Amino acid sequence: MSEQPAGLTHIGASGEAHMVDVGDKAETVRVAVAEGHIRMNPETLAIIRDGNAKKGDVIGTARLAGIMAAKQTSNLIPLCHPLMLSKVTVDITEDPALPGLHVAATVKLTGKTGVEMEALTAVSVTCLTIYDMAKAVDKTMEIGGVRVIEKTGGKSGDFRHPEAS
Repeated sequence: MSEQPAGLTHIGASGEAHMVDVGDKAETVRVAVAEGHIRMNPETLAIIRDGNAKKGDVIGTARLAGIMAAKQTSNLIPLCHPLMLSKVTVDITEDPALPGLHVAATVKLTGKTGVEMEALTAVSVTCLTIYDMAKAVDKTMEIGGVRVIEKTGGKSGDFRHPEAS
């Protein structure tokens, strides 16, 4: 097996990508929380909030899309392991300061590898679904701020983003 540069677990000594072997790692409870937002015109936010989008229930559909996306992460990101997730939640809240919607996803499992990618995928696809369902009334929407804000479990220990509230 080739040596890996410090800090890059998916890259071998000569730069080739490979899937990390997690077979010898201990199973621990692992949780990751990610967040992001989608900024939009105040009128678009009102249409979504009031349930008047032509495509239907934007919030409910986007939440379901995010949950489904977390479960499909290994099919989307080439070097992610397929995981048996025990919990995925997606919370979508109105943020008048944006104006827009704030999205937070929490993913949990007991396993040998973390779930940060699954949480990030859930947030990203939730925001993309909101965009898709509302683009007919607002093509200027902007997705941003997608980041891991917290993770627990595993050898590397706990992490909390310094800017997380």
